[in-house]
Amino acid sequence: MIVFLAFLIWLYLFFLHGRFWESAPELQPTEPLTHPDVDIIVPARDEAETIGPVIASLVSQDYGGKFRVILVDDNSTDGTAEKAGAHERLTILSGQPKPEGWSGKLWALSQGVAASTAPVLLFTDADITHNPRHLATLVARLQTPRADMVSEMVRLNCASLAERFLIPAFVYFFQMLYPFAKVNDPAARTAGAAGGTVLIRREALARIGGLEKIKGALIDDCTLAREVKRGGPIYLGHSGLATSIRPYPQARDIWNMIARTAFTQLNYSAALLLGTILGMAVVWLAAPLAILFSGFGWRFFLGLATFGLACLSYLPTLQRYKQPYYFALALPGIALFYMAATIASAVNHWRGTGAQWKSRAYGDQRQ
Repeated sequence: MIVFLAFLIWLYLFFLHGRFWESAPELQPTEPLTHPDVDIIVPARDEAETIGPVIASLVSQDYGGKFRVILVDDNSTDGTAEKAGAHERLTILSGQPKPEGWSGKLWALSQGVAASTAPVLLFTDADITHNPRHLATLVARLQTPRADMVSEMVRLNCASLAERFLIPAFVYFFQMLYPFAKVNDPAARTAGAAGGTVLIRREALARIGGLEKIKGALIDDCTLAREVKRGGPIYLGHSGLATSIRPYPQARDIWNMIARTAFTQLNYSAALLLGTILGMAVVWLAAPLAILFSGFGWRFFLGLATFGLACLSYLPTLQRYKQPYYFALALPGIALFYMAATIASAVNHWRGTGAQWKSRAYGDQRQ
């Protein structure tokens, strides 16, 4: 019966879940109808290794309007501000101590917003480089069709063996959690965003009460998307014009990335954790186990059909990251890795270590 349930789930996921597996849409380079002023805000804490090329790519944008880059140096200890260089379009702010209740990234962004004046704001991470046409393309999508916020899943680093196996799956699972077509449908309740690139109208940010409204959120991108979508349309897509240059050379690096916030995504709920693990086991493990241990009866063929749908759904994401299609056969093992990292996230929280990033530890922000 479990394999039959898995088959029904996959029929829904493949045909009725917003076609999440298509790994689309992707913005193509284009010019906006008008060129409003844009302030680009980059929060950075100990990002000396990546900040140079990031800032260089931002100040070199081929954009017909006025724009500037505001780098908020969040108490870095590695010379991040010095590595950023100097440019007439670049303003460097020294971050103030983080008040209680704020996440580090949102506090840094809020200081950049306070120093900005433009009607359009671009929030982008300190490890992402941008094609010269990226800003213009983002503004064009903000205008047509009109949206209050535009975000993109930037292209993630995918060079090491660990990255090749695990990073496309990270993107795939994100698409499953937040089907882009549903996010982009104003009539659907689903809201999501990818925080590496977020272009937002100042008026939309003001409407929700500013970043202070979500100041404690660790999943800040999706929280922001949820608040903004309550009052206007948002867009989420893939980016061919922005690339993360942060490497994850070993599997443990990707493990730590997942474990840092996975339990936060589950709202620190043991019940949701248990439900998630059981659900993932049915979705990802029931079919392979049926294939391996059911002989050649109906369970075997139902497991084969179910596993076939799962593998087929993964192919567009593998194609996006230029990985061989046979990597889809590793999905059950990859899912086990993500399940274990999610459990580790909960254990870390219960042990009091919680989410940690750049020498900061974050507990349950609801407390």
